[in-house]
Amino acid sequence: MLVGCLCGCSSNGSLHSLKEVSIQALYAQKVDSVLKLMTLDEKIGQLNQYTGNFQATGPVVEDTTKIEQIKLGLVGSMLNIKGVKNTRELQEYAMQSRLRIPLLFGLDVIHGLRTIYPIPLGEAASFDLNLMRRTAAGAAKEAAAQGVHWTFAPMMDVSRDARWGRVMEGAGEDTWYGTQAAVARVQGFQGDNLADVHTVMACAKHFAAYGACIAGKDYNTVDMSEQTLHEVYLPPFKAVVEAGVASFMNSFNDINGIPATGNQYIQRQLLKGDWNFNGLTVSDWGSIGEMVAHGYVPDLKGAAESAILAGSDMDMESRAYVGHLKELVEAGKVSEKYIDDAVRRVLLKKFELGLFDDPYRYCNEQREKETVLSEELRNLSREAGVKSIVLLKNEKQALPLSEAPKRIAVVGALADSKVDMRGFWANEGVVEEMVTVREGLASKYPDTSLLYAEGYDLETNELKLQDALRVASQSDVVIVAVGERYFSSGEAKSRADINIPQSHQQLVKELKQTGKKVIVLLMGGRPMIFNEMTPYADAILLTWWLGTEAGNAIADVLAGDYNPSGKLPMSFPLHVGQVPVYYNYKSTGRPESKNKGYTCCYQDIDFEPAYPFGYGLSYTTFEISEPVLSKETYTMGDVVEVTVKVKNTGSYAGKETVQLYIRDLVASITRPVKELRGYEQVLLQPGEEKSVSFKLSMNDLGFYDSQLNFVVEPGNFLVMCGANSKDTKFAKFTLN
Repeated sequence: MLVGCLCGCSSNGSLHSLKEVSIQALYAQKVDSVLKLMTLDEKIGQLNQYTGNFQATGPVVEDTTKIEQIKLGLVGSMLNIKGVKNTRELQEYAMQSRLRIPLLFGLDVIHGLRTIYPIPLGEAASFDLNLMRRTAAGAAKEAAAQGVHWTFAPMMDVSRDARWGRVMEGAGEDTWYGTQAAVARVQGFQGDNLADVHTVMACAKHFAAYGACIAGKDYNTVDMSEQTLHEVYLPPFKAVVEAGVASFMNSFNDINGIPATGNQYIQRQLLKGDWNFNGLTVSDWGSIGEMVAHGYVPDLKGAAESAILAGSDMDMESRAYVGHLKELVEAGKVSEKYIDDAVRRVLLKKFELGLFDDPYRYCNEQREKETVLSEELRNLSREAGVKSIVLLKNEKQALPLSEAPKRIAVVGALADSKVDMRGFWANEGVVEEMVTVREGLASKYPDTSLLYAEGYDLETNELKLQDALRVASQSDVVIVAVGERYFSSGEAKSRADINIPQSHQQLVKELKQTGKKVIVLLMGGRPMIFNEMTPYADAILLTWWLGTEAGNAIADVLAGDYNPSGKLPMSFPLHVGQVPVYYNYKSTGRPESKNKGYTCCYQDIDFEPAYPFGYGLSYTTFEISEPVLSKETYTMGDVVEVTVKVKNTGSYAGKETVQLYIRDLVASITRPVKELRGYEQVLLQPGEEKSVSFKLSMNDLGFYDSQLNFVVEPGNFLVMCGANSKDTKFAKFTLN
């Protein structure tokens, strides 16, 4: 048996971590010199974070005491402030404080600031890690140009429950893939050096297991084994520590009955102890005070004590630290060493950002003007958009629209709604700057007559058939946009019913009765159910919410200028009763069977999802061979080499994402039926064939045992390759 650790990251991440350590060592003496000059009040002030106006039209909202507190050095950070003018004004107040310690400005830059990219779950469908780095870097460049130092992203919560609205912020259901995406996004936000004025601090959130909220209800409790916690939910967080992430944000949920914000095990022991994390931790909005509602502490003072002892460095908007830490120290309830440790972490980041050298280095109006909504960033948004679209159905090659139709019916209010193109968590994006589907098609087909009809009321979903059928009957092809509104997925947007509106599905049925080709654009931020309309659609494109260039990106794919290559990062259920549904489940003693009977199944519905993890079609077709192993028997420490051949058997050039899964057939802890361990994107011309090789390390074959040791056990394994998690071919090997 081989015992080791699950790093979940590349060697580049480790090198980055070593570089961070050396930078931190350089500033350690300076941090201590500032700390020695600080009063207890000033120390606590550095751990205090206030919000400004949500839309940041001015430096603060109503509460004028915030300015006085900043002048007294009693505020360490502000959030929801953007724009060079506003951040400079507040920083000038901070420079009037006794020690002139600069403020740290944070903001939720989730999928862009002014230039909006696809929602993170949509972008995860691209399976393009380099794209994720570049969009995060683009968002960082724009945010930094507007005076922001710190983004509260990326979200790396693994989630298997489509009812949870915040799935739209993450990378989906798979731990391995979520880890790769998390590292890529952190690298994009932070670049090689936080002192680079085009980068921002990233924040790993939410720590931890927030995506496992019971019943998919946001902020709900979490109940799981230690083994599941370590194997499914923690690996992305561990990996970004190795990659040098600057900060962590606590989650709202409890773990084993202890709220995450007051959980010493995950913060002190694991994060800051075993993982040696040297960055800072911040509560989520009000989560310190919310420990009272959890029933874990009696009052806000008790919450402050619990949070600081557990290792929560900065208080976001609970007012617990600024209100109670001093009396807790003076009463001997909290040692000042805990305050000092937290303050060191905050000051270190301010030194790394270069704010002590120049508090206004992020306040360059010319850079702000040149960067915000630049052509470069808009082009990146469009590229991300086309790569995020997933083709779910394409009967009789309904797509692409190979020739410009004379008349196109554009139906569905979502096709002309700018605010919905923007998506949730894009509050800084200007609605008027979003490109709708209607506008994108008009630009793509300037000589085509576009006939538009709402089809349904955008607010009530009431069906509006008369105009829709009229324009459909007059057109060569019908493009209909259906799905959910932008505010239907996101924080506090849990839903028990994830079916798209009945009226939308009825609209598709009625449009098909005209005898015209019906192309469905499915919009939303989570896995959705749409069984009733599926038989009536000639093609279905899952277009998520794609951001600023949404309409142009969708038009590019419809026209065939880009052959869709997206793959689902979450399984799409056939019925809400299947939820949570995910591909990497474990077998039981009575495995699922289509014959039902006394097996692990439903009597009234199938156990298979409508669309499995990794699913996505192309305008062309591909053939993937059976995997070939370099040998049949390996010993501990070997690298397992796997090769498959991929051939484009269709008529269009296209990109296939070949996926590699493993299964440990017998182990001391039961293992999933499939686990993703690699993928390769291959661009092929019609008739072209290429070989794709994968290398599996021993870490790829391991797991956490009952004692939470990461182990690799000898035995028999399957390797499975295919275009999605369901349709795979396999080979078998033995590990001695």
